[in-house]
Order: sequence, then C-alpha cells, then structure tokens
Amino acid sequence: MVQRQQAGRIGPETGEGARTAFASALRSAIGASGLSLDRIQARLRARGATVSVTALSYWQSGKRQPERAGSLSAVRVLEEILDVPDGALLGLLPPPRPRGASKRDRAGEEPLTFAREILQPLLDRVGAPDALDQQHQLKLIGLHDRCEIAADGGQASVTSRTVFQSNADGQDRWLLVYAQGDATAAPELRPVRNCQVGRAETDDRHGLLVAELLFGRALERGETHLIEYALVNSGPPYPRCRATHYREFRRPVREYLLEVRFDPAAAPSQCWQYANDAEEPPSRRQLRLDSGGGVHAMALDFGPGIFGIGWE
Repeated sequence: MVQRQQAGRIGPETGEGARTAFASALRSAIGASGLSLDRIQARLRARGATVSVTALSYWQSGKRQPERAGSLSAVRVLEEILDVPDGALLGLLPPPRPRGASKRDRAGEEPLTFAREILQPLLDRVGAPDALDQQHQLKLIGLHDRCEIAADGGQASVTSRTVFQSNADGQDRWLLVYAQGDATAAPELRPVRNCQVGRAETDDRHGLLVAELLFGRALERGETHLIEYALVNSGPPYPRCRATHYREFRRPVREYLLEVRFDPAAAPSQCWQYANDAEEPPSRRQLRLDSGGGVHAMALDFGPGIFGIGWE
C-alpha cells in the first residue's frame, strides 16, 4: 500500500508543478500495487472506464494529464484499484484548461464520477433522457449532508437538506443522482420532508441511484423550496464507502455544508477535507473531531467540481 497523503493544503501549484505531482503520485501508487499497466487497464475496463495503456503511461510519466470528463472518471476508479485514499490522485490535478466558454457558464458538462454511457440508461428509464444536456430551471442554493458512519466503519446513512430556487414557473421535481461507490448496492431512498419519491432506477453493479423527488406542487418563478431526504443502507455490515463522502457539483452552489458523524467505535485517526474546483487550485485541509465525535466542512460559492471529506 502506498503512503497516504497527509492532511494539509496541496498547491497552489498549477500547470507543470501540479502535473509533476500527479504523475509522481500515480507512478508511486502503480509501483506499490504490483500491477502492470495492462492489468490496470483491464480492471478499469471492467468498471466501465476506458483508458488506453498508452494514456496510462503518459499520465505516470507526466507527458500528459487527465482533463476530460471521461479521464477524470477513470482517475476516480484508479484510486480504488490502486488502494489509495479518495482524492489522493484527483486532488493533485489542476483545474482543466478552459475550452471555449467558462465552465461556470456550461449547462451540459458530463459528470466527473461516471461516464455518460453509465448514467444514460438510468436517465432514460426515469423519463429524463436529456438531463445532462439541458439548462435546468432549478437553482441549487444550499445543501447540507450529514453522513453517519457505523461502528464497523461503514456508511449507515446520509441525510440531505436541500434548498432550491425556481428560475421558471411550473417546476415541481428534482432529479437525484447518487453514487454509492465500491460497486455495492444502491441505498434505500426515503423522503423526510416536503417531497415524495417518483420514478426511481438503480444500477447495483455501479452502486448508482437515479430518482425523481416530487415537491407536491409546482413552484413559481423566484420561489424557494426546501426538501429533506435520507439514503439508508442495510447492515451491518454496512458499505465501506472507501472512507470518504463527497459531492460532485456540475453547477455552482452558493453554500454546501458536509458533516460526517462517527460511531465511537469507528473514530478515525485523522480527517481532511478536499476540493477540486474548476476555477481554483486543488486543496486539502486537516480537520479535527469535535466533542460530538464528528467533523464538518463548508464550501461557499463552489463549483463545478468535487468537494468532500476523507478519513483513515
């Protein structure tokens, strides 16, 4: 196993420095794994990520770096295959170089965590085939996640409170896309407040859930709406969740609060927050457990990008 990244800020390197840091970390992780590039490519392909051996070679040598959505998705899977902490590789990459319009102005960016071909069948089945390409009329203003870690170290549940603002009349639902990770079965979705579950589809092979959350009435332009829901896993044993919880934001969010609460039997030795924003250098920062046995991190005016908490 490779040495784990210590909590603390990465950067503000960008460009050549960040590319060298990523290449060095990837090269070390591959060496420690004992896997050949051919075997790594095969394992990536088995998990739905297509990367050539040549590309892997270029990445670890520093000749090139992952930038496109499909490549960033593959890096996320690489972290699992190489048994490194979530964000240990992705967090070393600088923001993708701009191509045309600012990423904050793009409505149809592909997801970073999963390639389009994995998500699209689920979107089709819930009646939202164009969800990745259309301009959504609900603006995410605030989001609060509370992740509960059980005594065995697995993820028992995630409770989310979300506030939207409608940019047009008639908005009556929100489409939830949730990735469990580690290819475990998707959790049970339970409405808590101001919403009901509509059409829902799961892909247990990839631990994916796509579901409509119905508001009960249509919103008017400018109106805000708060919903709360829970994602509950069966256990024990609970899904291992790779000692992390994160959100991927395809559009900016004004405020994101993430809490992770640990059972006393699963108290971690260290925790850190990490972020990979499209317009800011990647960062990591150490967190300390509070008196209630948990940690929290907050992101303001964040995204597109990934923000999360990891622990060991």
